[in-house]
Amino acid sequence: MPTTSSTNPQDETSEKCPICGGVGFLRRELPVSHPDFGKLTPCVCKQKEMTQTAQDRLYRLSNLDAFKTMTFKDFSVQGRLGLGDEQIRSLQYALSQAQQFAATPRGWLVLMGSYGCGKTHLAAAIANTCVEFGMKTIFLTVPDLLDWLRYSYGSSDSSFEDRFEEIRNVDLLILDDLGAQNTTGWAAEKVFQIVDYRYTRKLPTVVTSNLDLEDLDDRIRSRLQDPDLVTTVHIMAPDYRSPVKDKRDPLHYQLQLLSDRSFGNFSLREPENLSPETQVNLEKVFRAAQEFAEHPRGWLVLTGGYGCGKTHLAAAIGNYRKGMGDDPVFVVVPDLLDHLRATFSPTSSTSYDELFNRVKTAPILVMDDLGTQSATPWAREKLYQIFNERYNARFPTVITMSSNLEDIDARIRSRMLDTRVCTIYEILAPSYRGGVIKPERNRRKSF
Repeated sequence: MPTTSSTNPQDETSEKCPICGGVGFLRRELPVSHPDFGKLTPCVCKQKEMTQTAQDRLYRLSNLDAFKTMTFKDFSVQGRLGLGDEQIRSLQYALSQAQQFAATPRGWLVLMGSYGCGKTHLAAAIANTCVEFGMKTIFLTVPDLLDWLRYSYGSSDSSFEDRFEEIRNVDLLILDDLGAQNTTGWAAEKVFQIVDYRYTRKLPTVVTSNLDLEDLDDRIRSRLQDPDLVTTVHIMAPDYRSPVKDKRDPLHYQLQLLSDRSFGNFSLREPENLSPETQVNLEKVFRAAQEFAEHPRGWLVLTGGYGCGKTHLAAAIGNYRKGMGDDPVFVVVPDLLDHLRATFSPTSSTSYDELFNRVKTAPILVMDDLGTQSATPWAREKLYQIFNERYNARFPTVITMSSNLEDIDARIRSRMLDTRVCTIYEILAPSYRGGVIKPERNRRKSF
């Protein structure tokens, strides 16, 4: 049917679409009686732009930047410390099923297994692959999804109904950590409505869960057990950070894994012929960490590229204080948030309040890898509450981060910039594993 383009002014020097003349919209020649008379229709060029904008927004929503390194290529079926034959076979089968689903997203794929076995890695690899293919994809942990919906009630960007419909109808939905959400009536109903909607319409969906099927909502379990639609994969491997499933205290386990990190075996890297500036900087940060370990006061922040020694020094502080009879808490920030979410599970032996308060009031707290966590409203609020409590109480705190300060929540950043409480050191040395020093423009003076 003949069309005409709208008549808004356009820069004559710019390259124009031959169909719409660069305006982006068309008005179809229709009789006055037609319901679409006078309405503008996006041109093909505009439709491509709108599609890309929508995909970019979904990518940001899914926080896939934090998972961009999780690909099929770097998924290890051998585990970190070696596994049994049966465990390796379960990982190989899970990888194969995930790759098949990513190549042809049809039906449902359910990945089940214990914490840290690789479920989220495979789910993120599926998401990254499908996004590359141009498929509209939403990747969210279920607690984050519910937070996203709750915040929509007061949002000016979109209504709750719009967000809910977008989730239900997206081309590919990946629900990570089903069962980890707070089991309120509202939460249970919203999750079921999403699951049921996609089930009845057979929309491509990936689900991961740490729970057994018997521990899930009966209505959801019945849909996950449909063999005509759902492929269920049970990953039998333990946490990739340990050869066995660890049930010890999550606030002390990480430091146990790093029990060999001390000031005595920290390398100042003299044989590497670092630049004089870099060598002096490394020695300065080393002395500052030692001094903090001997007299823990205020906050110590260690920044720098991956592999430069931040975590070693932070663990050395924790191990030193433990040797002095203290009870330091060492947590990796993304893992801490996972542990907090896991307390909502009906099978959790630890209450949320108990775990959260232990972190907030720990006599010495080490927060490793700040800035790598999911940037959801819930995550930002929990971290702010922890840092604010410790700031007001002046509890000794060690923070490591690879991000720039500008990338940190403004409320937390303001407390880190208070020189009465906090001292920041940037390690200029490159990675022990052969990395490169960050560009000069990204360096920050120690103060």
